Amino acid sequence: MKSLIEKFYQAFSELDSETMIACYHDDIQFEDPAFGILKSDKAKNLWRMLCQNQKNAQFRIEFSDIRCDEIKGQAHWEAHYIFPATGRKIHNRIDATFEFKDGKIIHHIDRFNLYTWARQTLGLSGYLLGWTSMFKSRLNLQTAKMLSRFEEKQNGPFVE
Repeated sequence: MKSLIEKFYQAFSELDSETMIACYHDDIQFEDPAFGILKSDKAKNLWRMLCQNQKNAQFRIEFSDIRCDEIKGQAHWEAHYIFPATGRKIHNRIDATFEFKDGKIIHHIDRFNLYTWARQTLGLSGYLLGWTSMFKSRLNLQTAKMLSRFEEKQNGPFVE
């Protein structure tokens, strides 16, 4: 399974969402602080959207500390990019956990410090509000809308 995680992150570093998605089980569940819980096509479309949006954002990732067995795995990865809304340089440190089924990733959780990310992306307003539950709720609503708009632009709305 280590090679599966390496394949996933190598594809991400190349902004190759389709190879990333091929690492996912059809019943994938993804979770992170910014997007909340996404299942199946929503999780897959997240990577399509992120890869498409990062094409000109000086994007790069580094991944390390991959450990796993046939059931579970974990990795550390770091993303470096320009946040489009503010033009700020971001360095996000993420710890990921995985569960596997049928040789693919069925459960993927990315954990990172949302307050640190908010301060980097939004500056003073992130510093003042990024630690609050209100900020996280609002961010989750914004990212859900952003993903829905992306899906509608692709081929019309996807049904989960």
